[in-house]
Amino acid sequence: MRQPETNAQRRARRVRAKLTRINKAGLLRLSIHRTNNQIYAQIIDDTKGITLAAASTLESDLRKTGGNVAAASKVGEMIAERARAAKVTKVMFDRGSFRYHGRVKALAEAARAGGLEF
Repeated sequence: MRQPETNAQRRARRVRAKLTRINKAGLLRLSIHRTNNQIYAQIIDDTKGITLAAASTLESDLRKTGGNVAAASKVGEMIAERARAAKVTKVMFDRGSFRYHGRVKALAEAARAGGLEF
């Protein structure tokens, strides 16, 4: 017997379904994950199944900042910098089951300011 989906799983599935419908050009995906203490971002090529760039608050220079809005902004800047190094300029923003608010919004705005288009 299959376990029923949680609300978060349902939201994430709905967001990814919308992304796959609009992704006709084969864009890369900027996927984020947020926990109470940390925030993670990675740029994924779904056609090849590889991660091109990643950043998180677990890195040595951000470890002491924790999971606040300022740290999320720094992660957004770092992922934009690493995307430029990997010659990536245009991505789709995959927020998963997380609302576009607070830390998620701060990361997205910092990535946009750093040169990523989505």
